[in-house]
Amino acid sequence: MGISAILLRLVKKGAEADIYLTTWDKKKSILKIRKRKEYRNEILDNRIRTLRTVREAKMISEVKQFGISTPLVYFVDPKKFEIYLQFIKGRLVRDLSNKMIIKTCEKIGRIVATLHKNGVMHGDLTTSNFILSHNKLVILDFGLSQRTERIEDHAIDLRLFKEVLNSAHVEIVEPSWSSFLKGYGKIIGMQRKEQVVMQVSVIEKRGRYANVV
Repeated sequence: MGISAILLRLVKKGAEADIYLTTWDKKKSILKIRKRKEYRNEILDNRIRTLRTVREAKMISEVKQFGISTPLVYFVDPKKFEIYLQFIKGRLVRDLSNKMIIKTCEKIGRIVATLHKNGVMHGDLTTSNFILSHNKLVILDFGLSQRTERIEDHAIDLRLFKEVLNSAHVEIVEPSWSSFLKGYGKIIGMQRKEQVVMQVSVIEKRGRYANVV
């Protein structure tokens, strides 16, 4: 399918990809196009973008098996580094009221724990990558996701989410983080939760030391 500029509206410019609002088979759709990295050799860059495009589309579909809500994948074009996705109508968690964000963080914790329990690291956990749609939480953007059982990798997911709370939701960091951990622990189990949270602290100390040095 060719892309008509008339049908495209840029929604977001990202470091890895640009996001457009468009249509697919007469349905409103999101088009994600992975961008060329000029600093990389062109052949290598094309290979990386192809692999990541295919991997992301597969991951978006596969995590549904765990009971996680993600957009439907309509079409993937590895040669053009494009994914057409279902448009999800709703509100980004980022834009909810503080009270709702705190409450929703427990559900986010459950979703993240379910991913981790099944050996998936999301890689970009932010309140902008969750949409509340008809009282259902839908997770977006698996562009940096990977298969991994490592505590370190799962702790990186949690550390990023905590950083997002600190930067975008500074007024409600503590209750939101507590809510997230409550949900996370219910699914992952208390022992694994403590291991991951302990590793988050290790990563934070490593970062502080780097800043001092």
